[in-house]
Amino acid sequence: MAIFGVSLAMVAVFVGFGLLIGTLFGFFGMGGSFLVTPALLVLGYPSTVAVGSGLAFVFGTSVIGALRHRDHGQVDYTLAIIMIIAMTFGIELGKNVVFFLDATGRADAIINVAYVGLLAAVGLFTLRDARGSGDGESTGPGLAERVQAIEIPPMVTFRGDVRVSAVIVAAIGLVIGVLSGFLGVGGGFLLMPAMMYGLGIPAAVAVGTDILQITISGAFGAFTYAESGSVALPVVGMLLLGSALGARVGAGATNLVDEDEIKGYFAAMLLAGSAAVAANRLGDVYGIDVLGTVSTALIFGAALLVSGAVVLAAVCRLRGDRTGVWCRLTTS
Repeated sequence: MAIFGVSLAMVAVFVGFGLLIGTLFGFFGMGGSFLVTPALLVLGYPSTVAVGSGLAFVFGTSVIGALRHRDHGQVDYTLAIIMIIAMTFGIELGKNVVFFLDATGRADAIINVAYVGLLAAVGLFTLRDARGSGDGESTGPGLAERVQAIEIPPMVTFRGDVRVSAVIVAAIGLVIGVLSGFLGVGGGFLLMPAMMYGLGIPAAVAVGTDILQITISGAFGAFTYAESGSVALPVVGMLLLGSALGARVGAGATNLVDEDEIKGYFAAMLLAGSAAVAANRLGDVYGIDVLGTVSTALIFGAALLVSGAVVLAAVCRLRGDRTGVWCRLTTS
């Protein structure tokens, strides 16, 4: 039996995956397409459909998370507006690059390689910072202070008493927008660390603000791909069904888990995504079927483990329990 041409087993997989991604989305401030797009590529969807469907999922799930973070006071509207405007232009440029590469037949290979490189680089940087913070060392504040010292009018003050040039903020948004449109992501896995390390925005505010801008930029990106018929609506609908609950759970957890733990879980997800896409690509190139299975296991397994750890850490904080074995593993 099938629904919209999708088997019942795959319906269950997509709904369950949506639940896990929704939890991660609400916690990290990322629309989840950094996992959805590679997952669809692994499952054999064309690159343009994987990218377009990833952006459509970003829009749908971000609406839920944005409302939740607003309730927690974790949104900087001025920062979000600047990023939204800059990223909108960038997404359009990135989309044009994807369709140009698709016409040449090189889109799949280049997008996969770009995913591996970016996910690994950002993941390693974030992991290094999370570990360094625990020892009283961090590369983040030094970079943020240098950026804040650049006086290019107009200067804008954001939440956390962070004062930065609006021109620099817009430039960061434009670059991330290009990458977002090219890779089919809402920009969260790049924008959140850019706000934390490049601008010095507190982690919880970076998450909430990121989700707000994702709502707008994701809508624009999804619309541009939908115009070209590159959105698998049944798949997106199944993912959104599961993510509706997960996003609310993840958003609530950001009030209970400390900043270094957020960074550590974030790094784990990025590194898992990088390894999954790399395994899938190597399997295709060298004809090693088992690597495709490894890739799928990494994507779905990482989402399950990290979302479970996030929920467990939040529960441990609520109960004030740091003595149990599982609580010691998930809280610092």
